[in-house]
Parts: sequence; structure tokens; C-alpha cells
Amino acid sequence: MTAAFAFPQADDIETARAVLAAEAVGLRALSASLDHRFADAVACLAACTGRVVVSGMGKSGHVGRKIAATLASTGTPALFVHPGEASHGDLGMIIPGDAVLALSNSGETAELADLVAHARRFGLPLVAITGRPDSALARAADVLLMLPAAPEACPMGLAPTTSTTMQLGLGDALAVALLTRRGFTASEFSQFHPGGRLGAQLRRVSDLMHTGDAVPLADAGSPMDRALLVMTGRGFGCLGALDPAGRLMGVLTDGDLRRAMGPDLLGRKVEDVMNRTPRTIGPDALAADALRLMGGPRPVTSLFVLDGDRRPVGLLHVHDLLRAGVA
Repeated sequence: MTAAFAFPQADDIETARAVLAAEAVGLRALSASLDHRFADAVACLAACTGRVVVSGMGKSGHVGRKIAATLASTGTPALFVHPGEASHGDLGMIIPGDAVLALSNSGETAELADLVAHARRFGLPLVAITGRPDSALARAADVLLMLPAAPEACPMGLAPTTSTTMQLGLGDALAVALLTRRGFTASEFSQFHPGGRLGAQLRRVSDLMHTGDAVPLADAGSPMDRALLVMTGRGFGCLGALDPAGRLMGVLTDGDLRRAMGPDLLGRKVEDVMNRTPRTIGPDALAADALRLMGGPRPVTSLFVLDGDRRPVGLLHVHDLLRAGVA
């Protein structure tokens, strides 16, 4: 075993905890430092009629790419422009109506100079995230978002760690503040996230539910023998019981049948056995909400989907959520 692999695991864990503690200190300091300038930055970016152009060099550039992606996925049109490429033709991507969000911990990143000059030349709003208030970037900015002084988390105090964590946190804060200001909805969010488990959770119940003759329904006054034929034929292990106006009065499940088992069961009516307070959901609810509603101390496997008048328009089964990738 080499010396590197012989290093005590406990020391590795303590190092990791020290890094996270240092970065947490930085985030707390950042939170405490927020003032009217953050609100000014949000207002500036919200007023942008074009795209938010994010730029940064090195580690700040990597953070900037993530910020641009988060902005774009939460309703704020954004793109990342590499400052080096900007000087070699990509400045043409930045047009009137855009706003610039520039990241540089030192505020003296030489590669940002042409991009900043371009923003000044065309009167584009410039929001700067930097750690030095007297830097060239800070002086050029319309809105300055300062990173508070906080030691980097590496032992030498050199590797960008705490500073990039604060940059990323500030970018997330801007994105969420813009999302909130615009009243960005889960429905709009789902349009930008159609793939994967997140996209599945943001699908509507109406996209997944069974409708028409597939929904097991019977009058609440129906005899149990007739109701059981409907319940068994649909294969969901449940039956919706309706009042004379077609509204849901209750739900009959396999569990209800077991609890009511007896020699007179088939001669009874559905309303004598059904659960009168079933969990239900609306067609416009999110699939993720349906999954949460199915869970809990007493989970259920199906939800009747009701319209505004409590009339069943569909049935959602947990297997539908599994197939869609929600669960």
C-alpha cells in the first residue's frame, strides 16, 4: 500500500468538514452583506428586454456557465459568452437590449476588458460580481455585487473555493429572485425541463390519468355483486361510488372489501361499505403532488381525478406514476 492510500480516513473527513465549514462561513457573510444593490441588480436584469449575457474567466467562468443555465431554465433568457472568445468575434452575440453579468473575484481579469468596453459602448447594463470594490470591473459596473472578504477553504488560501461558492450562491439568489418577481410557475418550469425525473414530476395528472370507460364507476346504491364485476373488470382494485348527480360520494377498495367480509357482503350496497372521505386530486395538479398524496402513514395506490363539481374525469394509479418515471 502506498503512502497516499495509507493516509488516515479520519483526516480526510476532517479536511472535508473544514472546507464545508469555511464555505458556510462565506455564505453566511454573503447573506448578511446583501443590501439595496442586490435589489437593484434584480431590477436591472428583470428590465432587460434581451438576454442576460454571463461572462467570467477561469473558475469564475465555470460558475458563470452554471448561472447562465440556471437563469435560462427559470424563465430569464441567458447565455454564457467566454471573454476570450468575445475578443475574437463573439462580441457580435451581445446586442442592444441585452444585459451583462460579469464575474471576477479580483475584478482585474484582463480578458473581460473588451467585453466590458463593448457593454459601455452600446449602453448595456453591467452587473458585476467581484470581491474588490476598487477594481476596474467594480468601477465600470452599473450595479456592483460585492463578495465579502472570506478566506478560501484550501490550506494555502489560494485555490478558488469559498469565493466561487459565494459566486454560485449569489447567482442562484439572483435567478430565484427573478423567478419570484416574474411569478414563474411550475407549469412554465416544466416546459424547460421536459426530460428525466424532474420533467416527469412536473407533468400534469391529466397527462397520465385513465379516462372514459377505463374508470371504474358505479352508483353508490348499486348492490355489491354488480359493483364487484365493474371493479374486477377494470383491474385497479378500486371503484368510484356516485350520487344521482354523478358526483363522487366515496371509494370502494380491496381493503374495504376485506374489512367488510361476511356472509351478507354481496347483498349489501356500495354505500354501506365504501370510504366516504377518499383522497382525490384535480386534473391540473402535478404528478409529483399526486405521488405525495398517495403516500403517508396510510398509502393508497389510486386517486380519482375530479373536476370542479366533484365529478370523476379520470383515475390515476401509482403504476402510471412509475411508468412515467415520477416515483
